Amino acid sequence: MKLVIINTTIVFFLLNSSLTFSQARLPQIVRDSMILQRDTKVNIWGWAAVNEKVNVKFNGKTYKTKAGADGKWSVILPPTKAGGPYTIDIAASNKITLKEILFGDVWFCSGQSNMVHQLNIHDVTYAKDIAEANYPQIRHFWIPTLTNLQTPQNDLPFGYWKPAVGEDVRPFSAVAYFFAKYLYDKYKVPIGLINASVGGTPIEAWTSEEGLKDFSSLINTIQKNKDTSYVNSTTRAAAAYNAGRPKENDLGMTSDKKWFDGSYIPPAGGWKTINIPGYWEDQGIKDLNGIVWYRREIDIPASMVGKPAKVFLGRIVDADVLYINGKEVGNTTYQYPQRRYNIPADVLKAGKNLFVIRVINTANKGGFVPDKPYCIFSGNDTIDLKGAWKYRVGDVFVPRSPGPFAISAQNQPAALYNAMVAPIINYTIKGILWYQGESNAGRPDEYAKLLPALIHDWRSKWKQGELPFLYVQLPGFMDYNYLPSDSKWAVLREAQLKALSVPNTAMAVAIDLGEWNDIHPDNKKDVGERLALTALKIAYGENIVHSGPVHQSSVIEGNKIIISFTNTGSGLITNDGEDLSEFAIAGADKKFVWAKATIEGDKVIVWNDDVPDPLYVRYAWADNPVNPNLYNKEGLPASPFRTDD
Repeated sequence: MKLVIINTTIVFFLLNSSLTFSQARLPQIVRDSMILQRDTKVNIWGWAAVNEKVNVKFNGKTYKTKAGADGKWSVILPPTKAGGPYTIDIAASNKITLKEILFGDVWFCSGQSNMVHQLNIHDVTYAKDIAEANYPQIRHFWIPTLTNLQTPQNDLPFGYWKPAVGEDVRPFSAVAYFFAKYLYDKYKVPIGLINASVGGTPIEAWTSEEGLKDFSSLINTIQKNKDTSYVNSTTRAAAAYNAGRPKENDLGMTSDKKWFDGSYIPPAGGWKTINIPGYWEDQGIKDLNGIVWYRREIDIPASMVGKPAKVFLGRIVDADVLYINGKEVGNTTYQYPQRRYNIPADVLKAGKNLFVIRVINTANKGGFVPDKPYCIFSGNDTIDLKGAWKYRVGDVFVPRSPGPFAISAQNQPAALYNAMVAPIINYTIKGILWYQGESNAGRPDEYAKLLPALIHDWRSKWKQGELPFLYVQLPGFMDYNYLPSDSKWAVLREAQLKALSVPNTAMAVAIDLGEWNDIHPDNKKDVGERLALTALKIAYGENIVHSGPVHQSSVIEGNKIIISFTNTGSGLITNDGEDLSEFAIAGADKKFVWAKATIEGDKVIVWNDDVPDPLYVRYAWADNPVNPNLYNKEGLPASPFRTDD
């Protein structure tokens, strides 16, 4: 394993160095089955020996060039209509032939985990879509997680264009796939998706050093990170701190018989009752960070035996291992993924089966997230796993003051841009899809400046004018609050809303598509299709309603505030037929209370009889508003907003 890692590192270094090349070479993105941008000039580039002549033959014509002093060469292909397949021949001291090339529309897709999330992760919700996927002209190029703290890179270590056909569709970004499918079904034009996204990453990591020039603290961080001795010192300090942690002493793993073993007999009174789902802090266990074991015997009918099965264990905070009849069948090392474990055909038996779950929690509440599926199923048989289990504490982690942390490269400013965006900027594209913000929710005011900075930065790098930049506003998440309150997630959404002032941008509102207990909501199809609507308007010039209502202005008349909107479409409605909800109103004291609200034409009238002199109004202003029901008749939700900024 070490040899593979070392060799990969060396190869990547060579690809990104300015060493002399003895043969012509292409970047990873330029390869068989790629989709090139239609109806515009297209860049094709690579490397060769200094001054080496390179001929590129395409569509009956030959384009001649030669490599410069840095070994780089490039040609520009003329605008080509959608279609294919085409072949491109490159001749230098060696010959390269690229096959199965299509011309269509290419979208660069980026952001954090909700853009990462693959169809495969949502294979239950979208089982039918996966099974029926047969779109050879929708193709996806996945870029692995890469970082560089020093300088922009020239190329990627690997990568392949894959069609949306059969099993190859599973690694597609779910949001990007449904976006592409919507466009393809409408225009029948090949769609290329370049997916550069990494979970849990802030926007500044995706922005170049030049793009962050107005953010002095981030520039200072970039300069510090270029000092490898400094970076290495943080790694050593974190390692030394972690080495001083008390060694894990899990009784369930150090006992004579492991607690997951079928031969282990629990002592009388040693295991107490607890419910799944639920957090243990809510069930009589106070302030415990550590390891808690759960066990239960589950009756399995003969009809489920001898064939593969699947277990759904919702979400677990933080990490878990599942054992069935003494065999490990699945594990997850962090809290966010939904637990969906495959059970081999030889594991289950008719009658009683021992299920044991080892849960590790390091901070906040530990246990099983409510309102998620907990079951085992095979074929048409399903057994509910919710209810009473037995538990025992295996280890208690002793609290320690926070220690030094090693630098997480993927969270550092410019680090992802350098390694995952810079190698692609020569590739001609139609536009950009962006789904990110969760990792910046703690700094929403800064995000209001960082998002426009990213847009301007990428447009300047691609040199394709005001490229369409389409993005998703964060959905609802976390606990519902039935009282008006302040919210950093709401301020982050406001920052995203403000970015619409940048020309040629559009935002897909997703406030109604979230899940209170999952930062990765399952509904990716509506997100992708709402993004596609914004593309129809911004990138394709369709005369459509592409967005839900957006606050435009408000005026005060007596004890009422009258709100006007853009994007009202065919008219304002509530999507549930009920009265408008989630409007709050305040006077000069800014103490917000719930308000009554009615639709009158294309306006909303808001008031509260106890606020005779209103000055401010808010709508859906919460981490996770309970029922934001203002829509236009086209079925698109209104964006949250406030007037007291």
